[in-house]
Amino acid sequence: MIKTEAGDLQFSPFTAETARILVEFLEVAISSIVFLKGVYPPGAFERRRYMNVVVQRTRHPQLREYIHSAVTGLLPFIQKGLVERVAVIFFNNENVPAERFIFKLTINQSYGQKVEEANFEFSLRSFLIKLSVSEPLTKTLPRDCRWEITAYFRSLPQASSSKEAESWIPTDTKQWQQPPLISPIKSMTSEPLTLQLYVEHPSLSEPTTQ
Repeated sequence: MIKTEAGDLQFSPFTAETARILVEFLEVAISSIVFLKGVYPPGAFERRRYMNVVVQRTRHPQLREYIHSAVTGLLPFIQKGLVERVAVIFFNNENVPAERFIFKLTINQSYGQKVEEANFEFSLRSFLIKLSVSEPLTKTLPRDCRWEITAYFRSLPQASSSKEAESWIPTDTKQWQQPPLISPIKSMTSEPLTLQLYVEHPSLSEPTTQ
C-alpha cells in the first residue's frame, strides 16, 4: 500500500468515467470476497442487486466504510495508470498471508474511442457471477484470521497529504518466498481495460515460518 498524492493531474473524461465504474465494481467485488470467505457471520451482510446480479453488501458501518474509503482512494491513481494490482489478503494466526485474491488491471489511457457504459458493465458483471461460485478454488481459513486490502503500484507517485491518499500507507505485509499457486477465476481483454481475477495460495514448498 502507498500513501500518495493525486493533485493537479489532468485526465480525460473518458478515462475518469472508466475508472469510476471500475472502482465501484471493485468495492462490490471485495465485499463479495469477504462474504465468500466467511470471515464474519452471514447476518453481517445483506443481499443487494448490482449490475443485475445479486451480491452481498456488509451491514456493519465501519467495515463498509473501510472498503469504500480504501477503494475510492485508489480512483486518482487508477486514472493515472499507476495501479497494477488490488489484492484482498487473508492472514493466518502468525500474520503470514494464507490466501490472496488478486485483481490485476491495465487501463489503456491512449484509447480514444467512446466506451459504451452498458457494454463495460456487462463485462464486469461476469466477474461477479464467477466470483459467487468460486469457493471450491479457495481454502478454509484459520479462525480469528485477519484481512486487508493492498494495492501494488507500477511506480511510486509523489508523496503528499492529499485526502484521497489518507487511507493508503506503506505496508509491511510479508511476502511468500516461493512463487504462489495460482487459480484463475475470470479474465477479460477488451479496450480500454484488461482485467484478471485470480486467487493465490502459498507454494507447497513454501516455508511454514518466515
